[in-house]
Amino acid sequence: MNAGLALRDVVVTFPRGGTNGAPLTAVDGVSLVLAPGEILGLVGESGCGKSTLGRAILGLVPLAGGSIRWQGRRVDNLSRRAFRAVRGDLQLVFQEPAACLDPRMTIAESVAEPLRSLGGGIAPAARAERVRRILDEVGLSVSVEGRYPHEMSGGQLQRAVIARALVVDPRLVVCDEPVSSLDVSIQGQIVNLIARTRRERGLACLFISHNLAVVASLAERVLVMYRGRIVEMGSTEAVYQRAEHAYTRALLSAVPKPDPDAVTTRLELDRDAIKPGADLREITPGHWAAV
Repeated sequence: MNAGLALRDVVVTFPRGGTNGAPLTAVDGVSLVLAPGEILGLVGESGCGKSTLGRAILGLVPLAGGSIRWQGRRVDNLSRRAFRAVRGDLQLVFQEPAACLDPRMTIAESVAEPLRSLGGGIAPAARAERVRRILDEVGLSVSVEGRYPHEMSGGQLQRAVIARALVVDPRLVVCDEPVSSLDVSIQGQIVNLIARTRRERGLACLFISHNLAVVASLAERVLVMYRGRIVEMGSTEAVYQRAEHAYTRALLSAVPKPDPDAVTTRLELDRDAIKPGADLREITPGHWAAV
């Protein structure tokens, strides 16, 4: 593959407490391909390894196995210094915008921060102009430039975080639960912003979420993750209409229905029936119970 993102058998582990504990495997043999300009959804419950995988792609956590290639070049084995050469191509939109913005910096200063570290000596006037342009692109007025994070709403903060990711003109953005802390109406605005940005910039996006309804409105393809592994993948329509894996069907059963009179049955996993280390292909509909 000469362009885009390619992961092959990626494994990420973390040490457990104590000296003799076996490492915790957070990502277990994940392979995926993300084409230029594509939005790929990654869904699964909290703790399944979604965010860890996103951070591994960005070089924020080391791999215990496998490989990551960007534009045909292997990047997981690069030194910190060498990885800076591709850092501008790969950016992250965080889940909690208030937590990732320095409360002592104005919005303009926070958005300009990647330009100062990755922008290659852009003059202050040009940097300020680019910040104004990107703030306007994400729907924030010039008046927010001098504000501090505590003076902004949740939706405004998320737009500012998206602006900070886009200001260096990346080719791929990992969006890690970017709407989970927002009201439903604001979620729609941010999803529309991401979709418009993809169209206008030709941006590739890995959209991580536990909200299948949001992913369905945005992504062309979907990967379903469970216990660190990809258990189902395919086009959004195929996965949502003809899910094959029992875990995917359980997730879909939890999506709220717009009809208030509709009778819905939600499925919950009988975790005691799954042995530690069991092959996920062995999970069947019988491991779920209606609640």
